[in-house]
Amino acid sequence: MEILIAFLVMLGIALAAGLLLLVFSKLFAVEKNPLEISVRECLPGINCGACGYKGCDDYATALVDGTAKPNLCIPGAQTAADAISGILGIEKVIVEDVVAFVACNGNCEATSPAARYDGVSTCKAASMLYGGPGSCRFGCLGLGDCAMACPSNAICLADGIAHVDTSRCIGCGLCKQTCPKKVIVMVPQESAVAVMCGNKQKGADARKACKNACIGCKKCEKACPAGAITVVDNLAVIDYTKCTHCGNCVDVCPTGCLRKVFFPDIPEGCDVQSLID
Repeated sequence: MEILIAFLVMLGIALAAGLLLLVFSKLFAVEKNPLEISVRECLPGINCGACGYKGCDDYATALVDGTAKPNLCIPGAQTAADAISGILGIEKVIVEDVVAFVACNGNCEATSPAARYDGVSTCKAASMLYGGPGSCRFGCLGLGDCAMACPSNAICLADGIAHVDTSRCIGCGLCKQTCPKKVIVMVPQESAVAVMCGNKQKGADARKACKNACIGCKKCEKACPAGAITVVDNLAVIDYTKCTHCGNCVDVCPTGCLRKVFFPDIPEGCDVQSLID
């Protein structure tokens, strides 16, 4: 009987507390702007932060307030931007279609470990120990922090480095934010050429660290008829707003760090990886 009484007392307290919570939630509820709810429904809900806001809710609020542009959601692409523009009654804006790209070709044949690492198997942990075990302190560590962060399962690890399947990449940039070495960059999907290196050491030192490294020779810079390539801090940098996709830079690159790329824009679920010549 004592156990039953105790049970009933606890049950009564629980019911009373639940009832109070229900009443308070109704009395103190903050009503959302219906327009904000409609805009939020246009966003994918990944909360990746690629738009520059904390998440989709904050971005929707900023859109309704008129402090944000409708083309900042990369995963939502043009479909989301057009829907938002229609709801808000504003002019449609083009969304730049970007994909993640691993700017490193320091595979097992091109580089080698400088030390043995037996710690926690994450890039973040490895990079905290003298910059990582690799001979190139700018290169991909290949432990998969980016793959774990990718919401679309678009990243795999092979031959010591990460690779992006751009047919699955939604352009959220979470992999870029996660990479401690900053070897992942976001590039326009129509790109035809990419720099597969992030080493900013002088040519001789860079080549010692990796056979495929950029040596800052400036041959690509001189060969580019559009002035789209400049060497900054011993590393080739492409201005994609000027690039004409001629491929001259690729032809003259002595180490092969400038490569032709093809980013297929095909439906999600197709298992096709980026093709690199």
